Order: sequence, then structure tokens, then C-alpha cells
Amino acid sequence: MTISRLNASAATLTKNRTEGSISPFSGMCVTCVDGCVGMCEIGKSAYRGHETIYPQPFGIITTASEKKYPVDYSHLSIMGTAVGAVGIEADSDKAIFPNVRLETRMGRDGGIKLKLPFVVPGLGSTNVAKNNWEGLAIGAALTGTILTIGENVAGMDPASRFENGRVVDTEDLKFRVKTFQDWQEDGYGAIVLQANVEDTRLGVQEYAIGELGVEAVELKWGQGAKDIGGEVKINDLAKAQLLKSRGYVVLPDPEDPVVVDAFRKGAFKEFERHSRIGMVELESFLARVEELRKAGAKYVTLKTGAYRPVDLARAVKFASLAKIDYLTVDGAGGGTGMSPWRMMNEWGVPPVELHALTWQYCRKLAEKGEYVPDIVLAGGFTLEDQIMKGLALCAPYAKAIGMARSPLAAVMVGKTIGKKLAAGKLPVYVERFGNSVEDVFVTASELKARLGADRFKAVPAGALGMYTYYERLAQGLRQLMCGTRKFALEYIERTDICALTRQAADVSGIPFVTELDAAEAEEVLNMSI
Repeated sequence: MTISRLNASAATLTKNRTEGSISPFSGMCVTCVDGCVGMCEIGKSAYRGHETIYPQPFGIITTASEKKYPVDYSHLSIMGTAVGAVGIEADSDKAIFPNVRLETRMGRDGGIKLKLPFVVPGLGSTNVAKNNWEGLAIGAALTGTILTIGENVAGMDPASRFENGRVVDTEDLKFRVKTFQDWQEDGYGAIVLQANVEDTRLGVQEYAIGELGVEAVELKWGQGAKDIGGEVKINDLAKAQLLKSRGYVVLPDPEDPVVVDAFRKGAFKEFERHSRIGMVELESFLARVEELRKAGAKYVTLKTGAYRPVDLARAVKFASLAKIDYLTVDGAGGGTGMSPWRMMNEWGVPPVELHALTWQYCRKLAEKGEYVPDIVLAGGFTLEDQIMKGLALCAPYAKAIGMARSPLAAVMVGKTIGKKLAAGKLPVYVERFGNSVEDVFVTASELKARLGADRFKAVPAGALGMYTYYERLAQGLRQLMCGTRKFALEYIERTDICALTRQAADVSGIPFVTELDAAEAEEVLNMSI
């Protein structure tokens, strides 16, 4: 059953008055009483209007939809076997889960090396990303994975300098790139710079390639959380006016005297900064890819969101024609900024459906002998079973899984624990593990031995959180792959999963559980000695 949370949510700080008696189709209380102060979304909209569109409180949260889609990854199941081993000798002493290889390579030349098949698909100018960047960048570098700098970072930086409308210096972007580069090991992982319409106009990618040594850049067609440009909130009038001068859409108009007066009187406390939507067209897309390569980009990637199927087909085909290094496909429902709450719940193609279509479109190109870019799947992935299912559903084209909210959550938890340790105020459920970094973080001793004591001291607790979370995912994924007898990522196949419902089978193209292996089972049953 598909369920939408219609009129009340923790995301909008709203609730129904009659929480036990709610109209299922409108979300309103069954009895709406004259005299209610307006706790629900309709009521709050009556006095705060457009502010109620966005999840709150902005800047310290990430958000994902509450919608229950008809099919999700829990409707697929991983299929183990008792026979053989692929990618390793079928020997019980050798075919053990620690021997599963999770390294992978991506890109046209296979030059992007990953220790683990994980990508953070894009964290941009939101405060929650900026405030946790050190943990994200160092964590990604130490795990040998990809971290993507999202849109608008240079444009949002008050310290950025521009000449003739093009960026020539920026503190925030330099910090984000350098933090990753300083901790990158043996060429594993990558820092990728994304760009939207405003970034392209400001020349951000060319600056990063030429001045910061960025080798990988990403074109952006959207994300799974929304089908409009990125948004943030601004609580400073001067900054709102600065951003308007740099070409951003800022609401309400920070240069309107009436608006300025209302802001100064406290009638509202935040401006909205919006980005523009792109206009996808083949010739201009191919031209932009070529421009970036001529500017020195070693790898050019593309991220697309949960748009209608024909737009996904465009993404796959255009990526093929341009020989894009990898394509990220982001399913509906999640976000790390302030995507409109209703849009996040009610827009776009859900992950399983979108990823199944991605496989279909890639297969069609492959059957015609056309170039198929490496695929990164994103959209609500958090733990190893989902990762395994995603890689299997889109095999052999999917090379990695994109996650943003969960790595960010791990960084935030690690950072919080670090602060509590420093203050000597650990919660009891953490304190039972000890009272030092090396006691609490289970990977700390191993990482300290690897980096050396002095280098380890510089690792922030947020990075330890991400590193330890990824370590858990890696071990869990190795165990699942061992059970399927697949000892390297390239051996994962669609036959490694089955559908648990007829609807999931229809949507995914994966066989229903009782119909899986039908021919092989018949052969076994007909065996004779």
C-alpha cells in the first residue's frame, strides 16, 4: 500500500489535533474545530505561508520522505547457495568472507580506483554539509571512496572573488578540495566537483580544474529529492543581497525596501536562495563535456534525478554518446538540504522502479554494441543488504552505490561523541564501551597503527564515525557476497536476488522466488545414479 503523510510531519514541525482520527485522503482531522490554533500543516500555513513548504529546522538536519512506495528493496531477497565459489578456489579454507574483494574501478579507462564501492553523490552549500565537511572528506579519503562536492559552494561563499563574472578565488571550495587531497592514500577514491546552471556561468569547474587540481567533474541534471534547482535559507540581509548580485534567485527580493524593512522588524527571519533549472539538449551537453575535457578534466560524470522515464533514457543515451565516465541515477525520496517537503514525498520515480529502468536501458545499448557508462545507483541506500540488492538489480552495469544521508549521519554521530568525550559527558549507552576514542570507536586502534600515532591524532571524530560505519558496511557486504559464493564485485549478477512479491517481480524483472531456478531444479530432480 502506498501511504503519504498528508498534513502533519516531524519534518515540518506540525501535528494533527486528533492524532487518532485522521481523514486518510486529506490528512485533516476528522473534526476540524473552530478555535484550534493550527498545529497541522494547513494551520501553520495559515500564518507562516511558504515557510511551511520546507523541512525544519534548516541547517542542522537532513530529510527524506515518509512515503511508502509500492515496491522497495525489502521486496527483494538475496539468494545464497551451497555450491561452489566464483572468483576464488572452491575450498572451504579459502572461500571465507574476509577474502571477498570489494575493490572496484570506474571510468572509461578504469582509472578511478575505489577500495569500497561507495560514493557520496553530492553535498553542496547547505550548512549541514559545510559544518561536517572535515569528517566527510577525511572519512572518504581514508576509506578510498568518492566524495562529491555539490552545487553552489563557490557562489555561496562570501569570501569568493570574481572577475568578469567568473570565480578566481574561493575559500570554502579550496578547503573542501584540499581536505580530501591531504588525506587521500595511494590514489584511491576521488573528489568530484558538481555544477549546476549558476556554477557553470561562474566558471567554477574550470577554476577547480586549473587552480585546485580537481580531476573529476560532474554535470547535474537533478536529484531524487526534487525536480527544481537547489535551495538554501539565508538569515543575513547582506548575504542575501550579495547572492542576488551573483545571479541567484533570492526570495523575497532582498533589495525591495518593503522587504528590507519587514526583515529588519523581524516579520520574517530567513530569505530563500534558489538555483535555476537546467535545459537539457544533446548538442549543448556534448559541447559542455568537450569543454571540460579541454579544460583538463580527466573524468567527466553525470548525475540525474528521478525524472520521467524518457529523461532517464536521455541520461543513459547522452552519457553513452559523450562517453561519460560514470552516471549516477538517484531515485525519489531523499535529500540532504531543504527540498520542498511535499515534492520530496510526491514527486519522481521511486528507486527500485528507476534502477530497474536503468538496467533495461543500459542493456538495450549494450545489445547494440554501444558504449555503456559505469552506473552508480542512489536513493535511500543505508546498509549492506540494500547495497547488495542494488548492485545485483543493475548488474553488470552498476559499479557502486551512492549514499549521502547515512554517511553524513555517521559523521554527525562521530562528531557528537567526540565532543561528549572531550567534555567528559558520554551518554551511558556509549560510556559502557569506555571513555577514550580508542575504546569507543572499534576501528580506532587499527587506524592508529596504520597512520601512526601523530597522524591519527589529527583525525576528527566525525571522520572516525564515517570510517567505522563504512567498515561495518564492508564486512556485512562481504558476508552477503560470501553467501552467494561471489568473491569479487564483478561476479554479482541479477540471479543473486529474487522477488518476494508478484508486483516486485513485475517492476524489477527479477523472477518471483518460487519460479527462480525452475529449470535447474528440474534437472536435479531428474538426476539418477
